[in-house]
Amino acid sequence: MSSPLGGIADYSAWIYGLPERHSFVTGSTLVLAPIGATLAKLEGRLECAGGIRVDVWELVDFSTRRIRAYSYEVYRGGEKVCWYDAWEHPEIAALAATFPHHKHVAPDLRHNRVPAPGIRFEAPNLEVVLDDIRGELPRQTG
Repeated sequence: MSSPLGGIADYSAWIYGLPERHSFVTGSTLVLAPIGATLAKLEGRLECAGGIRVDVWELVDFSTRRIRAYSYEVYRGGEKVCWYDAWEHPEIAALAATFPHHKHVAPDLRHNRVPAPGIRFEAPNLEVVLDDIRGELPRQTG
């Protein structure tokens, strides 16, 4: 397969294959729907082991092979534990390494932001988000 962002068919295959590539993903309601000639919207939820879920929203432009906008919100037992976004915060020097991409983390989710290595507009991000979750699973569930 070429770049997953090369076309809606490739990205669909990549998205719908996530549960096969990540055994701790127990369910998915993700839907990739065209909203124009070269745009598609990805929306839905990934259910994971340990009572974790990821609410996903992306706007993908296949003509430029880029994710135009995204939001990935991670919940455990109904409580939001972190989220990823690309809202620009040039005033926060600590985020420069992955600007504008960052992750909101506890204890103050709204204001506590850290760099988000691997998150970008030019490639699928859900592998990075799921790798972060997998790294946290033993601590959270056991």
